[in-house]
Amino acid sequence: MNNKSNLTILFITLVIMMMGFGIIIPILPDLVVKFGGTGVEMGGLMAIFSAMQFLFSPMWGSLSDRFGRKPILMLGVFGNAISMLALGLSTELWMLFAARGLAGVLSSATLPTAMAYISDSTDDKSRGGGMGVIGAAMGLGMILGPGAGGILSGISLQAPFYFAAVLSLLAMAAIWLFLPESLAVDQRETETKLQGPQLGTMWRSLFGPLSFLFVAAFMISFAMTNFEGIYAYYAKDRYGYGPETIGVILTAIGVVSVLAQGALTGIATRKFGEVNVIKASLIASVAGFLVMLLAQDLLAVILTSSFFILANAMLRPAVSSLISKRTSKGQGIAMGLNNAFMSLGRVVGPLWAGVVIDVNLYFPFVTGAIIMLIGFLASLAFLREESASKPGPVIGLTD
Repeated sequence: MNNKSNLTILFITLVIMMMGFGIIIPILPDLVVKFGGTGVEMGGLMAIFSAMQFLFSPMWGSLSDRFGRKPILMLGVFGNAISMLALGLSTELWMLFAARGLAGVLSSATLPTAMAYISDSTDDKSRGGGMGVIGAAMGLGMILGPGAGGILSGISLQAPFYFAAVLSLLAMAAIWLFLPESLAVDQRETETKLQGPQLGTMWRSLFGPLSFLFVAAFMISFAMTNFEGIYAYYAKDRYGYGPETIGVILTAIGVVSVLAQGALTGIATRKFGEVNVIKASLIASVAGFLVMLLAQDLLAVILTSSFFILANAMLRPAVSSLISKRTSKGQGIAMGLNNAFMSLGRVVGPLWAGVVIDVNLYFPFVTGAIIMLIGFLASLAFLREESASKPGPVIGLTD
């Protein structure tokens, strides 16, 4: 089988995995309320998935170096199927938490292993295109997932979970039957040390030249998950929207996000530079959080939410690009830290949003706007265009 076919299988697999993440978002508010939960539980269900990914993703990468990519990929996809089945069978709130935690632990094997598979099987020239497959798959999965979840919820609240489980089993079968192993036995690590999140390294990086950008990566994810983590719960409480309508909204803004990241970010950063794009996106995100509170009907909800996503979607790739440009040594470490800080934001953000939405329905958006405003003001003081011409190592991490 040629490399194009292998990438196609990986693409389909990652689409299915991201559909599994997105498919549950429109449904969770109804399940949380059904089982007696509030905003705290809603935020916790979103956070526990990200927390388990944060803790276990490095471990799966190490295991794939030792045992090969294919078995770890299969395990991740199978874990997603089992966790989806467990969500469908849940009858109490604690069961939802257990299933979400299991999903985070096992499905987190998929992304780092898929990236390693592409690194194994592409040369330097074609690796960028291979990695682009991952971004495209994740974007498409997040477009299809909420819409599918909303439609299938018309059958029952459990139907989307069973659908995602079946898709995952089909993807696992495709990997087993058609995807060759990319890491030869003689190239594997015989004594791989299992790794967890590099908390010490993250702490030291806050005192280096990239400290503001790493904090910005955390703030972006924190503020974004103030929106993502409880939006479905907010829409149900404020507007009375069911899973079908919430699925339509999330699908629409998913399209906007993909277009912004795939097309507009590159154009904007080439014309204005990453620093200016980051500053403009931060202040636009402040406005985006606030205008969402003004929406009164479905069209206004979609338009204001899309405006917020449009502003926010360009932040992540612009920050990542600037980190890469300002690192002359230790690129892998720098990008790994960038991802770690974003992951940590995805843990803290939903927890915070879940707590404050029980105090006031609008507080997740107001506090998100405040965080983005602080980030914007800090960027005026600490983020300057001219320093981009003076790249250096990540102090404390590389010599």
